[in-house]
Parts: sequence; structure tokens; C-alpha cells
Amino acid sequence: MYTLIGSYKSRAFRVLWALEEIGLAYDHIVAPPHSSEVKEVSPAGKVPVFLDGDAVITDSVAIMTYLADKHGALTAPAGTIERAQQDAWVNRINDEVDALLWTASRHSFILPEERRVPAVKDSLKWEFARNMDAIADELGDKEFLTGDQLTIADIILTHCGGWSIVANFPKTQKPKFADYFKRMIARPAYQAARKGV
Repeated sequence: MYTLIGSYKSRAFRVLWALEEIGLAYDHIVAPPHSSEVKEVSPAGKVPVFLDGDAVITDSVAIMTYLADKHGALTAPAGTIERAQQDAWVNRINDEVDALLWTASRHSFILPEERRVPAVKDSLKWEFARNMDAIADELGDKEFLTGDQLTIADIILTHCGGWSIVANFPKTQKPKFADYFKRMIARPAYQAARKGV
């Protein structure tokens, strides 16, 4: 039995969704960063934390990649061009979308107040909108980012899409992305992952 530690309003949600897509049994311990439940198994105190027996894995992308590779789902096989293309999407989303949302969060409520620079958020929102429009254009008529298979890249992008709404970031005006986002959040596994929200 797998165990996931982290709150629904964190990147732990991505892992919950992946677990549901693959159809795996798991325990979920809802805990915030730096809580005793988290620090007991991961001194850094960051969430999510994933336990497979005695093994501890941190970072949502690392956890999802591990699960996808182990269970042969949500991924192209390692060593293939398709996997390289999938990994390129994962890295691009982390660099061009997630990083902007995370930086805005840090300057909104994570950093000590005297270290926050709220003015940076206007620049982050502009860059986010530009990057999301480019992603929407590349998505085109494809069902998923890499074609006809849902991968962890889609889970990360959709999670960031939801995060951007909560953070009051601009929505892309590209209807293709709006359609894609609606399809993703309508998936039964996504809805199952939200059951505790």
C-alpha cells in the first residue's frame, strides 16, 4: 500500500490524480508543509511526500514519474522519442508555467513579509499569459499534449491551470486550451482525486 502525505491544495493533488488514473490503492494523510507528519519522514518538510514501503520519494514530478514507469501508465517508455517529447513538455511546463505560479505564491504569502516584492507579480502574469498562449497554439487539435495518450505532462499542466485560477492569473484566450482544460477536469480520476477537497 502506498502512502501520500500532503494537502489537496498543494502539488500533492497531482499525485492523487495520477494514483486515481492508474487505479492504485493508497492512503492519503492530509498534512501541511513542515508539519510533524511530514517532517517525520522528510526533514525538508516539503509536500508531497510519497512512501512505498520504507522508501521515501519527494517532489510531485519525481513521484509521478516513478509511478508511471513502475506501472506502465501515464508515460511513454523510457528510451523512446515519445518519452523524450513527453519529458520536454514536463520540463517546459515546470519552467514556463509552474515556476511563475510558485514565484507569485512566494511573494504573496510564503516568504517573510519583509522579503516579498508584490510588484513582481505583474511581470509574472504577463509572462504566464504569453507562455500559456504558446502552449495552447502547440496543443492545437490534439486530445493530449503528446497526442492521443494522457501523460504526467497533462496532469501537471491541468493542475497549473487550476492553480492559476485560484491565483488570479490571466486565462488564455485560446478556445483550444479551454476545451482541453474542461476535458481534463471532467475525467473521473480527476474528480475522484478531488473528493477530499
